[in-house]
Amino acid sequence: MSALKRMTRRALLQIGLIVAGAATGRLFAKTTNDNRSCETPAQTQGPFYPKHEQADTDLDLTHIKGHSEHAKGDIIYVSGQVMDDHYKPVPGALVDVWQANKHGRYHHEYDTNPAPLDLNFQGWGQIRADDEGRYRFKTIIPGAYPVNEEWSRPPHIHFKVSKRGYHELITQMYFADHALNEKDRILLALPESERGKVIVAFEADLADDEPGAKRGQFNIMLRRVRKT
Repeated sequence: MSALKRMTRRALLQIGLIVAGAATGRLFAKTTNDNRSCETPAQTQGPFYPKHEQADTDLDLTHIKGHSEHAKGDIIYVSGQVMDDHYKPVPGALVDVWQANKHGRYHHEYDTNPAPLDLNFQGWGQIRADDEGRYRFKTIIPGAYPVNEEWSRPPHIHFKVSKRGYHELITQMYFADHALNEKDRILLALPESERGKVIVAFEADLADDEPGAKRGQFNIMLRRVRKT
């Protein structure tokens, strides 16, 4: 069985879970969240969430401690604010991020994509939001990758955001104006009105403290757990 066919079977299973999960999430939002128009939509975790601990999970995914070389790819900075459904900051929220490398491959044993690994790319980071709920990390633009013969996933970064007293959120962030966004089955599973909440435009760093780097902002809303 080819690597592409193995990926296809997993993808079909994921799609079923995605559609069911998205429908459940939207129904729950309608009944519990007064500010649902600003709620960050949930998306699938996918099969490549890191399974094993690693020595370096800091906010710079472009460099691994002890390595002399940096990751290949175009540098970006992602920042934002974690807020609750009353628009108040969520200090200390854990922002978990993971993604494919420049070539579209995850550093994960389940990823059978034949694209090259980048052993200098951290691929997974964990950041604590500050007292104002703000977070920031440095990474590279991930590559697209094929799921099957008819579908390739656009560049995206996975997020898992959590804090005690709030509902954990798993979602994905996409890059504005990428052609594959218009065909991505996971992104298109969201209502059209929700898609813009997970698509981020990146612009050149006007401060030019790192030539060529771009910056984007991805704000995240967590729902409080309602006490009964």
